[in-house]
Amino acid sequence: MTDMYQILADTVLTIHVLVVVFVVLGLVLVLAGNRLGWRWVNNPWFRFAHLGAIAVVVAEAWLGVVCPLTTLEMWLRSKAGAEAYGGSFIEYWLQQILYYDAPAWVFVTAYTVFGLLVAAAWWRFPPRSGKRR
Repeated sequence: MTDMYQILADTVLTIHVLVVVFVVLGLVLVLAGNRLGWRWVNNPWFRFAHLGAIAVVVAEAWLGVVCPLTTLEMWLRSKAGAEAYGGSFIEYWLQQILYYDAPAWVFVTAYTVFGLLVAAAWWRFPPRSGKRR
């Protein structure tokens, strides 16, 4: 059963990294895609999902809330009898990418600035459906 908890913890960590990639790469795609004429980057579903994801991150930072994915991962690791941040090769490298040590104000500032960039992109390149008007 401990192996199952370890696998689930690694899965949550992987999902967490993918969410981070979506938030960061999403802004890059919106900006580059609008410059290159890619209409799909302004799809409302994509843009609302992207805005919602960064809004949650900024809200967590301002409220001092630990991300639920981090909490779930750590709980699963404890159920597996593992130390937090120890384990498999994939787990080790994903954690090196995702978790780093800095004062809280650095994260609050970085997340807020990134959120403002997403809001600016939203204003500059508003979401549009694929239908021509």
